[in-house]
Parts: sequence; C-alpha cells; structure tokens
Amino acid sequence: MDEGFKLFPDQASTMAREVDWLFYFALAVGVFFSALIFLLVLYFAVKYRRRSDDEQPKPIFGDVRLEALWTVIPLGLTMVMFGWGTGIFFKVNRPPANAMEINVVAKQWMWKFQHPTGQREINELHVPLGQPIKLTMTSEDVIHSLYVPAFRIKNDVLPSRCTTLWFEATKPGKYHLFCAEYCGTKHSQMGGWIYVMEATQYQQWLAGGAADETPVEKGQRLFTQLGCATCHQANPTARGPSLHGVFGQQVKLKTGQTIVADENYLRESIVNPSVKITAGYEPIMPTFKGLVNEEQLLDLISYLKSIGAAPSKEDKK
Repeated sequence: MDEGFKLFPDQASTMAREVDWLFYFALAVGVFFSALIFLLVLYFAVKYRRRSDDEQPKPIFGDVRLEALWTVIPLGLTMVMFGWGTGIFFKVNRPPANAMEINVVAKQWMWKFQHPTGQREINELHVPLGQPIKLTMTSEDVIHSLYVPAFRIKNDVLPSRCTTLWFEATKPGKYHLFCAEYCGTKHSQMGGWIYVMEATQYQQWLAGGAADETPVEKGQRLFTQLGCATCHQANPTARGPSLHGVFGQQVKLKTGQTIVADENYLRESIVNPSVKITAGYEPIMPTFKGLVNEEQLLDLISYLKSIGAAPSKEDKK
C-alpha cells in the first residue's frame, strides 16, 4: 500500500510468473476476439444494410473452409490454454521433496501455524527466502481458504480433511494472506502476513523465539500415550499393520482396493479406522475421534511421516 496503487500484486514466488503469463495469454485472446467480433459485426451491419424498401437480399452460400477455420482456431487456442493450465496445476499440487513442512490449523477467525522446529505463530508466518514451503492444512470448524495474492496460491482448508499448498518465495518482504472463503461474521478480519526473510535472518528469528515441542516429538508422545505402539509393531504377529515407512506407499485394503497412504488416509485411519481396513487385519482398532483435536492429529501425522522403514534384525544387533 505504501507503494501506491498496483494493478497486479507483486510476483513474489516461483509460481507467480507462470500463473501471470497464462492469465495474460487468456486475457489477450479474449480481448483480440472480442474486438474482432465487434468490428466484424459493425462492418457487416454497414456493408449489408438495407438501402431501400424494394431491395431484396441476395442469397449467401456457406464456405466449408471458412467454417473449419473458425472452428479449428478457437479449438486450438482453447487446447493450448488447457494444456498450459494443466501443467501449472500439477506443479502447484506437487510439492518438492525438499520442502519444509509447516502445519496450519484454521479456526474462526485466525490462522495457527507451527514450524517443524516447534515455533508457533498466529496470523503471521515467517519463512526463509528460496526454500520450498509445504503447508499441511486443516480446519477446526468451517471451510476456510488460504490465499496469498503475491504468491498466486490459494486452496480450501476443510474440516475433517487435510489439504496441502506449497510455495517458494523469491523476494524478501511482507505479504498479505487472506481467507478467501466466507466463514462467518468476522470473515473479513481473518487475515495475516507472511514474512519472507533471508536464510540467516530466518535462523536468527528461530533462535529468538520460544520453541515448543516439535510436531514430530508431540506426535511420538501421543502415539505412546494413546497406546498405538501396542498394536502397530513391526512384526508379523502384531494386531495392527506396521506404520514404519507407510507414508506415501501403496496400501492394500481388505476389499482388494489399493490406495496411497497420504495425509488424509492417515487422518481417517485415526478418527474412523473401520472405513479402510488393511488386508490381513481385523477391524479391532477403536476410534480416536473426539479424543484428539486437529492440531494433535497433524502432530500424529507428522510423526508417522517421519518414521522410516522398521529396523532390521541386523540393525537391532
């Protein structure tokens, strides 16, 4: 706002330029054909106007080549925009493997962030410059939507479900974040700021803040307190499947279906375990719905994502 009126927000992420170029292309195509159609309508209205009451219009015969031309060109331009947009869609929805993961919980009317090192923030998020950031998001109440115009990113934040969003900031600065889904009487006040900092400044910021337990540490503590380890052991006689290295892997269900163990699968397995039963096991796991809140669910998921393959017999020696 200090820099005066801007037609477009800053381009402050790796994705912003790509999104803008697609927008400019679609805008140019729309403006070109709108102007062309307007001029042609005006031209034909004048050229073929009725000049006298006795004038009879001449028959006009179609031209297959002309019909094909004005069908193929718009179709080609539409397919270019579709393919271009599809490529951007896949980039937006596939976080890099080296992305730093931050948990986000939305509630009326605030954003709660937790860094992988344990620091917590409300309505503010500090991130390092040039580092991919993956946001794993859920809601405590209603549907929200996290939107950062300068990064050209937006995704819904849903109750009873995990959604993800990622970005890589390219310019240091302070950028608005908004809720882009009407969520109640104070929806317009549900905003905040993202502070993009140089790597050294970010480390200084981390060192200056009081760190809580990390999400992985809290998740591990909950895993033990809830008794999960008594059933989910890395041996064939365990009453539940081993969870070592399960995240991101294919899981075969009792129904014969195979699914990927993503954040939503892990969440559902905690709060509603009878829906998807792993092949070879019985539906004996109790539900933890109501026993853990959304933040604790994200902590448990963070822990399950952190544990690799089970140690082998040689490793135990």
